[in-house]
Amino acid sequence: MPLAVELRGVSFAFPGGPPVLRDVDLAVETGEFVAIAGPNGGGKTTLLRVALGLEHPTAGAALLFGEAAQHATRRSRIGYLAQRARLGIEAPVTVQELVSAGLVAGRGILARPSAEDRARVEKAIARVGLTDQSTRMVSRLSGGQQQRAFVAKALAAAPELLVLDEPTAGVDVDAQESLALLLGELHRDLGVTILLVSHEFGAVEPLVDRLVLVRGTIVFDGSPRALPPTWHDPSHVHV
Repeated sequence: MPLAVELRGVSFAFPGGPPVLRDVDLAVETGEFVAIAGPNGGGKTTLLRVALGLEHPTAGAALLFGEAAQHATRRSRIGYLAQRARLGIEAPVTVQELVSAGLVAGRGILARPSAEDRARVEKAIARVGLTDQSTRMVSRLSGGQQQRAFVAKALAAAPELLVLDEPTAGVDVDAQESLALLLGELHRDLGVTILLVSHEFGAVEPLVDRLVLVRGTIVFDGSPRALPPTWHDPSHVHV
């Protein structure tokens, strides 16, 4: 079985800019729950975008399920929650409508939803505990509920790989812990591979298989329990 995500000697720089990533090697096995952390500007979001084929590496190779990330044929099986996802929060969109948009990549924007599509949407909403809120406008939900709605959108197409970039940004501690528990349940119950980027990893630390710290390159890759105690200091990991 191919790796879900693989970076081989990846370096990246924006045109005319200094290197953002240098000689990054990363392998994410199918079914793993991996957290990627690091300071702002450390390159963790760029690493994620290169891994998904949204940015082309300056050097090295990025693979998704064994294929070049830029040309991966299983892209519809990736659930992606981008950083600061806001689409639908200000617009008059219900939770059900937002989650239904998660099926577009698989069936096309013009296709009429089938009974199976509607069942998938209902199941994804139920997974994140928002069944009672399914007809409410997303803009009327709390910050934590909005993030759950976006997770449901990413889940709607039954992804093999769930990728979340700073999903707890802007929500309170209770919502962070609640979302972390939800991700732990999804990983356990569905066996989905999860790649989570955050500058805070305390809430998910007990749940992940691996923690990867990025500061231009990977400076730590292993069990959170093996992280040197001094590296829990904000200067190493957080903003």
